[in-house]
Amino acid sequence: MKGRVADRALVTVEPIADGSAIEVGDVVLCSVHGSQYLHLVKARNGERLLIGNNVGGTNGWIGPNQLFGKLVRVEP
Repeated sequence: MKGRVADRALVTVEPIADGSAIEVGDVVLCSVHGSQYLHLVKARNGERLLIGNNVGGTNGWIGPNQLFGKLVRVEP
């Protein structure tokens, strides 16, 4: 199984002012331990998001202060 976004792909991320606009299945740009990553949203618990990858793995919960934006486009 392959990821949704290939390594080094050109992407467009739209800033989000309100994390409530994020839904399960969205791909978000977030900060994890000081680095920025694109991750799939697997679940919600209030303002917290469970992030993971496209092959079934989960990476943990993030809060709204770790969220930068939502993936809106991947260049072919």
